[in-house]
Amino acid sequence: MTPTKLYCDFFGHNYKVTKKVTNHVKEYTCKCCKKQLTTDSNGKLRVLTPKYKDINSALEQIYTIRMRRLKQKTLRSSIY
Repeated sequence: MTPTKLYCDFFGHNYKVTKKVTNHVKEYTCKCCKKQLTTDSNGKLRVLTPKYKDINSALEQIYTIRMRRLKQKTLRSSIY
């Protein structure tokens, strides 16, 4: 057992946000053991599997497009 794994088992993980996918979905990584988690559709933390990475990637693309359109719409409405 590695010292970092032992530390996390004893004291708990020290997660930090590594990626903000949307306002509600984020990806986290433990500073010690590098374990990765994400929030699921219910807001619970789940292990970041390839399936969740794909879901987060698609969500991020949709969210980015939506925010860009919203920004353009507000810019156009403020002109008139």
